[in-house]
Amino acid sequence: MLYTILEDLVFYQVLSFVRKYSNFELKLYEFFFKKTNIYPKCVIVINQFAFFIVNKDLITYNEVKKHLYNLRRSLSKKVAIIKEQSTLIHLLYSLFPDIFIYNIKIEATNFSNERLISIKFLSYQDRAIAVGRNGEYIKAVNQLLEKHIIFQNNKPQIKIICKVANQNEIYQNLKINISS
Repeated sequence: MLYTILEDLVFYQVLSFVRKYSNFELKLYEFFFKKTNIYPKCVIVINQFAFFIVNKDLITYNEVKKHLYNLRRSLSKKVAIIKEQSTLIHLLYSLFPDIFIYNIKIEATNFSNERLISIKFLSYQDRAIAVGRNGEYIKAVNQLLEKHIIFQNNKPQIKIICKVANQNEIYQNLKINISS
């Protein structure tokens, strides 16, 4: 029971994005509007990734997704379009939109303010997509969480790791769901 309360305290924290732009990010902001006719809520550039945060309503998000191919071809950066979310759990799902996430858990919690969150996938292929080449995407996501997101209550240090769910874990969850 305590574990679920801890998860709720971490996963359902209210968050917001830091809106502090460099000149390059301002140019990307304008470029995004010219291509899509939609203003992004926030533009964040981390290493080779350009994260465009858009309004979370489905119409805006789907309209922007239509332009994703053109955006990727026009920029020298890897483009990720993310729905603006108000809680951590929804943001985590939004950061990995095209792959199936099997489970999200707090893997380890020490007495400091650090939280290790494990995202589990069913296949190595999904995990490879989530991690990216040489771990670049997951490093960018961790940096995004560390430097560009403000939590309402406090600022826990969050690190995300990606794993593949083992067969025993999947079987146990199926067994529990069938018997319920």
